[in-house]
Amino acid sequence: MAFSGALTLTDLNDFISPSQACIKPVEQTNGKPKQEEYVGAKTEIVVDSTGSYYEVSSGSVELNTTTLPSRVNNEISGTKLEQAQISLNDCLACSGCITSAESVLITLQSHTEVFTFLEHNQDACDDTKKLPVLSIAPQSLASLATALSASLSSSSTSSSSPITPLQVLRRVTTFCNSIGFPHVVDITFARHLALQEHVLEFEERKERDSKGGQDAQGALPMLASACPGWICYAEKAHAEMLPFVATTKSPQQVMGTLVKEWLGTRMGLTPDKVYHVSVMPCYDKKLEASRQDFYNDVYSTRDVDCVITTGELELMMKERGWDLSVPVPGELDEDISFGSLPQSLVNSNADDIRFPELLQHPGSSSGSYLHSIIFHLQRKSDVPLTLTSKVMRNSDYEEFLLTTPTGKIAFKGAKCYGFRNLQNVVRKVGRERGVRTAGGAAGRMAGRATGGGIRDRMKRKAGAATNGAGPEENADDKGYDYVEVMACPGGCVNGGGQLKPILPKNGNQTSTLGTSGAAGTSVDAEGYPRDWEQNGGGTGTGTDTVQTQSGVVMNAKWGDKDWTGKVEVTYWLTGEPSSLSSAISGSGSSQGGGMAWADEMAVRVLTEMCGSDDDEGVKTRRRLFRTEYHAVQSDVGNGLAVKW
Repeated sequence: MAFSGALTLTDLNDFISPSQACIKPVEQTNGKPKQEEYVGAKTEIVVDSTGSYYEVSSGSVELNTTTLPSRVNNEISGTKLEQAQISLNDCLACSGCITSAESVLITLQSHTEVFTFLEHNQDACDDTKKLPVLSIAPQSLASLATALSASLSSSSTSSSSPITPLQVLRRVTTFCNSIGFPHVVDITFARHLALQEHVLEFEERKERDSKGGQDAQGALPMLASACPGWICYAEKAHAEMLPFVATTKSPQQVMGTLVKEWLGTRMGLTPDKVYHVSVMPCYDKKLEASRQDFYNDVYSTRDVDCVITTGELELMMKERGWDLSVPVPGELDEDISFGSLPQSLVNSNADDIRFPELLQHPGSSSGSYLHSIIFHLQRKSDVPLTLTSKVMRNSDYEEFLLTTPTGKIAFKGAKCYGFRNLQNVVRKVGRERGVRTAGGAAGRMAGRATGGGIRDRMKRKAGAATNGAGPEENADDKGYDYVEVMACPGGCVNGGGQLKPILPKNGNQTSTLGTSGAAGTSVDAEGYPRDWEQNGGGTGTGTDTVQTQSGVVMNAKWGDKDWTGKVEVTYWLTGEPSSLSSAISGSGSSQGGGMAWADEMAVRVLTEMCGSDDDEGVKTRRRLFRTEYHAVQSDVGNGLAVKW
């Protein structure tokens, strides 16, 4: 897995708008030319009337003539160059249009960099030696497990039990231990802390919104902040939405704080003496880890030193000859102290510093941010709240309501996945809160203090019509209180860094990805009809047919819904329900099992890192677990007005 060279921007020092920088380039497939003394250009690239690119000998063509000498008697005398197709899915998978500084940071975060560090660290002296720690996302484990199960089922005639994320975690841990990572943990405990902070921030924003006035501006709806693709888009295109975005760190960055600030401290190590690698389902996580907000100026180190994708982890195992399909001892044991520290390194019992693993937070496979707030509101409510949901445009856009026994709406939230749904929600929030979104970064806040916002005006109008009594609130009229936003269709299990689909191995079996419609049309990753031929993304056959080699789908389009559904199912195979949902449903005690351990561990970590709940402790907690956002102002004007 590597970034497409066609999408990398170079020799730039500022943000370039997509209309100028994102073009459809040509891809040179010829072999490496012989090294010759440079005497000037010998070939030129010309474009014929059909838009095809040809490489012809220099001087053999007059670019201003209407007839191209590269065609003689309908035979091409030059070399036709293949076009590298770029679709919306490609843009989402590569972080969109990025700055040159960001592209450099991304190239420094790869599996080869991890191998290079481990090689140098092995022979380093005590003064420069670092402690390697690897954390892995549950979505990555689910992707590896699904691919492994599909591969095993395709090579065996008998049915076998699916591989679980727990088994993959054990096997990945064994592999990482063998190459130099003594500590491997999944990030679900960090997510547990992030969700607690997320709920706390929602309550703070809800209180600000209830007071009204200047403080209420940008308070609600609160928009999720765990997706770096969404943050990148908001900072570069919709800075007016940034006040609504939650400031809670993502689980990846919370884990970085735990590894560098808490785990390292317990081992007597400063943050710069710990090397933290994160395995994520998304390329955008590389950009997130590279943000200046997550850089420790005192020790000149980042919370997450290197981010690799699920595909890059698989590539690491292949390069070292590691077979993930081979079981390891104790892989089904659920009480192994993975990530625990040797007794010789600490002055307390090793059990005191291990992290709970593979915690499940019911709701969504993208972190359950919306449902964590829903469960919190249900638990603290004095009256029972009924949860209902409604699918909007598609399964990636759903609305959720909490209502009292009298029919009053206590909460309205939404789950919004995919770029098109995301844009619709941005416009909807803008209308409700009186924020101009058409101007992108030039948007202006017009909150309660200025009397702006359809949501506020409708409330005042309804109150005036009934002398303050107000009719029963209409669900369509009520604005959102919270939106779980993810840039990828299907959420994090469908991240751009996940493994490609696996098909049964039956000779030269083919597979058609997407639902075919009329000739040349199909459904894209977000469920919208798309004419691939007309948009330059087709194969020339009207469908996207691929060959399988050793069971692996070659050239598969990112975002196959059937495959994403399988990864989703695998994601929920391992783990214990959240204490919040258990306490509400009565299905279990919140004081038992792994989740109770997680709650106790969270209290301990927060106490040791932040101290008491006084003002100083609150400031420390916000410094460690929250962040800020920065609007990116483009130095380039309207791309349509640029003269080439």
